[in-house]
Amino acid sequence: MRDTFTTPSGLSGWVTGSGSPVLLLHGGPGMTDYMQSLLPELDGYRVASFQQRGVAPSTLAGPFDVPTLRDDVVDVLDTLGWESPTMIGHSWGGHLLLHLLAATPMRVGAGLLVDPLGAVGDGGLASFQAELERRLPAATRVRLDELEAIEATRALTEEEHLEGMALAWPGYFSSLEAAQPIPQTGHAPSDESWASIRAELTDLAERLRGCAVPIRFVHGALDPLPVTASTETAELMDAPVDLLPDNGHFPWLEDPGCVRRSLDRLLAAA
Repeated sequence: MRDTFTTPSGLSGWVTGSGSPVLLLHGGPGMTDYMQSLLPELDGYRVASFQQRGVAPSTLAGPFDVPTLRDDVVDVLDTLGWESPTMIGHSWGGHLLLHLLAATPMRVGAGLLVDPLGAVGDGGLASFQAELERRLPAATRVRLDELEAIEATRALTEEEHLEGMALAWPGYFSSLEAAQPIPQTGHAPSDESWASIRAELTDLAERLRGCAVPIRFVHGALDPLPVTASTETAELMDAPVDLLPDNGHFPWLEDPGCVRRSLDRLLAAA
């Protein structure tokens, strides 16, 4: 059974299961919450997730900068009455978790970062973009270039945004043949978010030094986002990394149970 909730700021989420609380943070920014796909390996926990702002059924109102999106997580915790649960953040959600660890570490009991954008340098963004483009078929790259040219003259429509995401999606997996269907049904404007992410990266690594919250990283070796996004951040935080040799950006879809194994290691050590 899944219960739903809405925060005072208009964020919609769901809770299911029983046991110790775990909050899931989905990637993006500006994507539809897809974290229910992780539920099969989280038996024994009380699991919550929420749709980040900008995509229905959550509020469509901004701002969409990092401090606002970070404070939204605290809003969810307060609504649930959870003081400091374990958090699992994937991709951008893992990067968002890093900002929580830097600004409000007392609200995180333990953190598992799955294929996150890192905190060192550009977080792996330039390498990611180059590798993702390299993986895609030539015809796909042509259409993505067309969409980019359109965006230079006007804002893309919702349909065009979703088309671009669907075209790039297979490149996130260990191979194009291993790709699974994209779960997206909506897309929020993320230019503001990405500008804020890049601005906040300038001192994020320094603000994370000395963080005492138990954390662990998980990263697929075949993720277009480079492994260094996790390993360099883990090194500065003195945290372990579970490297998954045959997985891409969504490791639990290609290797079911891998996130649970890392979660168990994290909480056993904590």
